[in-house]
Amino acid sequence: MTRRDFIAIVVGIIFVIIGVDHFIRTEWYNPIVPSILGFPAFWVYASGIAEIGFGTAIMLKAYRKKAAVFGILMLLALYWANLNMWLNDIPLNGVQYSNGWHIGRLIVQGFLILLLAWLGELRLRSIGFIEVNNNR
Repeated sequence: MTRRDFIAIVVGIIFVIIGVDHFIRTEWYNPIVPSILGFPAFWVYASGIAEIGFGTAIMLKAYRKKAAVFGILMLLALYWANLNMWLNDIPLNGVQYSNGWHIGRLIVQGFLILLLAWLGELRLRSIGFIEVNNNR
């Protein structure tokens, strides 16, 4: 097992756990769903399914490149909820998070995107497109 395989398994397990948590504590995630989308429970369940599917796929070497692309797009889409929470000062369980916490969350999101690109052996082009590196 390579270091990349090990990290993919750890990342995958974490995403599966988070995805399952969307079904266990739906009410915790509901408040941060942007109101324009409507039906917050639907979006919480849908994102939970996406995270479970992604987490499973990233662990499997045969699906890792496609899973990495999907994961990056998923993280970008799901950040909308985190941005909504930040811009609208939405508390979770009565806790109001500081700007520093939200900036830290944004940095973690960026790190995760780079990590997924590395796991999938992708190249992030400067213009923002994702291209599979076929040199390996």
